[in-house]
Amino acid sequence: MGWTGGIEELSGLSDDSRRRLEALAPMTVPTDTVLFRPGDAVQGYVIVLSGRIGVYLVGPNGREILLYDVTPGSSCIQSTLGLLGGEDYSAEAVVEADAAVVLLPRATFLEMLDADRAFRNIVFTAFAQRMQSTMQILERVAFQPVDARLAGFLLARADGGEVQATQQDIASAIGSAREVVSRRLDAMKRRGWLTHERGRVTILKPDALRVATND
Repeated sequence: MGWTGGIEELSGLSDDSRRRLEALAPMTVPTDTVLFRPGDAVQGYVIVLSGRIGVYLVGPNGREILLYDVTPGSSCIQSTLGLLGGEDYSAEAVVEADAAVVLLPRATFLEMLDADRAFRNIVFTAFAQRMQSTMQILERVAFQPVDARLAGFLLARADGGEVQATQQDIASAIGSAREVVSRRLDAMKRRGWLTHERGRVTILKPDALRVATND
């Protein structure tokens, strides 16, 4: 058994579907690679085996908002919508951490969707989950204060008490501007909650950040 054996979600596929997938070779995509831009045609369904891909909405002024991350076990709404409805991409996808991906061509995707109930369930379950998480992101951007969004992001991304991200990365993720993030980080630093330097935030008082997420 090849790469499909490591993905629990694919365990219920038919033998024919599994053979189709195994015939596709995983590709390694380095960090900072742009996978698609607004107006590009959707080429296929992407299965992420490792790494992380950020999907951004880019405004006319160049400001970006992170819509969602695509990680192993999750799906890309933009790709699914394009494959089902024939629409081009309306967002930009950038590899945030070296990724291994498999691209399932449009024709094969549609044939498997029609023939294999298990594959159909995988696609639509992942699509529903992604839609729900995207709605939650939009809700936070629309109704949650910047401090609460910033605190939540830092807690969610922290690894060993540290967050490796630039202020622009953080701003895109929480739907704000870099200058605003810089001021909020400085304020949190003065309170003794964290320290920050270029590309890194060190959390000193996670409990204080947790309280801030509810403000």
